Amino acid sequence: MQLKNNTLVLVFCLVTGWLGMCGPCAAEPDEDVLGKSAGYPLGARWSAMTNRVGSWSALDKVPGVLGQFVQRGDTVSPLPKAVNPPDLKYRYRNLAYSVDEYLERRRITGLLILKDGEIVAERYRYGRTEEARFLSFSMAKSVTSMLIGVALEKGVIASLDDPAGQYAKDLAGSAYGATSIRHLLRMSSGITFTERYDGQDDVSKLSYSFATGTPSTVSVLRSFSDRHSPPGEKLVYASAETDVLGRVLTGATGRNMADLTTEWLWKPLGAESDAFWCHGRDRQAGAYFCFNATLRDWGRLGLLMAKDGKVGDRQIISAEYLREATDIAKQPAAFAPYKATPYFGYGYQFWLHPLKERSFAFQGVHGQAVFVQPATGIVMVQTAVYAQASGVQDPEPYAERSALWLGVLQSLGGRTERY
Repeated sequence: MQLKNNTLVLVFCLVTGWLGMCGPCAAEPDEDVLGKSAGYPLGARWSAMTNRVGSWSALDKVPGVLGQFVQRGDTVSPLPKAVNPPDLKYRYRNLAYSVDEYLERRRITGLLILKDGEIVAERYRYGRTEEARFLSFSMAKSVTSMLIGVALEKGVIASLDDPAGQYAKDLAGSAYGATSIRHLLRMSSGITFTERYDGQDDVSKLSYSFATGTPSTVSVLRSFSDRHSPPGEKLVYASAETDVLGRVLTGATGRNMADLTTEWLWKPLGAESDAFWCHGRDRQAGAYFCFNATLRDWGRLGLLMAKDGKVGDRQIISAEYLREATDIAKQPAAFAPYKATPYFGYGYQFWLHPLKERSFAFQGVHGQAVFVQPATGIVMVQTAVYAQASGVQDPEPYAERSALWLGVLQSLGGRTERY
């Protein structure tokens, strides 16, 4: 029975008592615009609206996309389902909603909520399944930061205060090459770089060079030389800074991002599926936007962060580094919530929630997020296909997502006192 016959299906569900069990009864937001009638197709134009659901959950299968797989290991860290999960409620604009009502309101492809390593809620939408490998967009920046932490602990990066060009030799003598790794981690190089998501900004130039190799990405990075402020003074969000961090990692180790992620994160993490780094024509991974993983493995990354880099008895990322990366108290005053931005603070490629209890997020455009509150063991993962890239362009879905997170914290015994 096709979606166009929804009225008949709804009557059937009501008569038989199957309401809530019949898939076609609940239309998903904008499903026709997003390509349901075509089976949510993949496409080389993978940001086109009708290709978003399909392509953003299987980028390794999209024609023309280059990349390398991140290999899972032999041992999988369990994510058991909670036996008696509590009801999850939240309030938005003075009205109460459930998680399922949230999903009916927003373009969410996957939602996973963990408490103390157990699955409290797991939902897939728009025909997605647990095998889907979801695109991160800028959640990849947080993964890159995690790899920087391991590299520092292993001594392949001597200091966060070293200039990037010491390791990324192709950038030596450039403004980015002269910027310290620490200032790049905080997005505080002071180098003028525009990121408006309007197709005419500097991040568009960077992404075009990534996709085509013309001009080379290195030449694009070297072309940015003006500084609007001294390094370390303030956050000005710039994906170029994470691209440079990826080149620091590969230059320092002589290895690609996929191999580093396999050895340093994915195998010790106990991931259940292979992940995927897409890379540019120069074979450099898109450290700022292009990591892909299943919903549960995104959850495992969040759980790793909740445990300050520990898996079982093994410390795989320095707890000290992760505290520096995610604790408001360890950031300069200009990077605190309400100062770095009107809401979030900023650490080492992590967004810091304005809560007294340490809480932080990986975030990507179009709605991607992993939210973490370590002390209470609460992790929330969302993948999405929001129409607009950022909350500046369309604040509503982002504001409601924040409301959901606060509601999840309240429902699961988390701490929500404001910073």
